[in-house]
Amino acid sequence: MSGRGAGPLAGVTVLDLTSVLMGPYATQIFADLGADVVKIESPSGDTTRYIPPGPDADRGAMFLNVNRGKRSLGLNLKTEEARAALLRLAAKADVFVHTMRSQAIARLGLDYAALKAANPRIIYCNMYGYGRKGPYRDHPAYDDIVQAASGIVDLQASLSGGEPTYVANVIADKVAGLTGAYAVMAALYAREKTGEGQEIEVPMFETMVSFCATEHLCGSLFDPPLGPPHYPRATSEARRPYRTADGYVGVMIYNDKHWRNFFRELGDPDWSKDPIFQSMRTRTENIGTVLSRVAEVLETRRTAEWLDIFRRAEIPATAIASLTELLDDEHLREVGFWERRVTPMGTLRFPGIPTSFSETPGAIGDPGPALGADNDALLREAGYTDTEIDKLRSKGAITG
Repeated sequence: MSGRGAGPLAGVTVLDLTSVLMGPYATQIFADLGADVVKIESPSGDTTRYIPPGPDADRGAMFLNVNRGKRSLGLNLKTEEARAALLRLAAKADVFVHTMRSQAIARLGLDYAALKAANPRIIYCNMYGYGRKGPYRDHPAYDDIVQAASGIVDLQASLSGGEPTYVANVIADKVAGLTGAYAVMAALYAREKTGEGQEIEVPMFETMVSFCATEHLCGSLFDPPLGPPHYPRATSEARRPYRTADGYVGVMIYNDKHWRNFFRELGDPDWSKDPIFQSMRTRTENIGTVLSRVAEVLETRRTAEWLDIFRRAEIPATAIASLTELLDDEHLREVGFWERRVTPMGTLRFPGIPTSFSETPGAIGDPGPALGADNDALLREAGYTDTEIDKLRSKGAITG
């Protein structure tokens, strides 16, 4: 398989009992970095398979991308034979990841105790909506639900006239997926030192509250609070791309040097002497007024003129790019970010691996596999004979 075994995680085997986006995104990172990721699916398959577009009704674009580089094993885990097969695979695996609620995975007899009995060195990662020790533990959760529960939607309302809105990105799933990825890698590192496996819990709700609180906790870090939990610069209605004379531009005039350079380019106008512009503290305390003044000034010139000025002033600035434009962005083209590949699904354009390693670079694997495409090969690797595999198939334990 293209990509598998190339990268810093080469030699690591991951059993991936995840679906939708959070878990598959985490395990996509493992596959990109060289791990052998075995995607274990129910007879109906991961629901993401069926999200269009795509020429194959069972493998849409999102599925093909987020499950790239993985092998597929179709198991009906409601049968004892399939459960036994998974535990047999686990005996040789390094990592087991699932995205089922704690009660559901326990009902299948696949909790940490069961996997640890099969392999004491295994890293067992639970990824679900809410931590299992709290009263929300059995609540179902998807990205929209966790955005609403974690404060993100309320924060967005401050930028949309008080109307609650979702971020136009499946941010909770992906942040939790990244968190799961680094947690598993940290556990693998710990195992190298101690020889011991362990159980990890990555709840979306707690992960996203932590993510939001990083900058927004602000005055509520203190007890008693010194102010409400929101970062004024991020929640200011004036914080938005600036309108220019012919379009929009993204600008971040942030530190004292930026502001000095900005005022110098404008000829140090009288309003720049206002004390509110003199320090990070005064600008933050008056952020709405500060950003509104910048907005007024930027409307007086064209986008290209402003970009030239900001380059000279060493102020971070950019034109507003669409995803369509990024498909042919000169920087992404030069660094080889987009990877085109001719596959049985047609010519696909994968987004590249954003990290690079000087000695152990990763590689993008083949598109997300057909359901059960690797059943026989994986079961043979686990020690099953062809006769035993046929018996599993006749009992409905394996599918696809």
